[in-house]
Amino acid sequence: MLKNITLSADEELIRKAREKAQREHTTLNETFRGWLRQYVKAEARAREFDALMHSLNYVRPGRKFSREEMNER
Repeated sequence: MLKNITLSADEELIRKAREKAQREHTTLNETFRGWLRQYVKAEARAREFDALMHSLNYVRPGRKFSREEMNER
């Protein structure tokens, strides 16, 4: 279910944003919805990244690799 909200911004900024959205064949409303989805997901992605880094905490190379070793295929 969609719910309306009211936002305030500079009139010129809104005009430019609408023009950009039109060039991208979308609406300012749809662009905002996409931004809102990304904004909410960012925290979850950060937690997932932290969990991944923690799970890889055991990795210790023990030494530095030479340039040749790093470029081996």
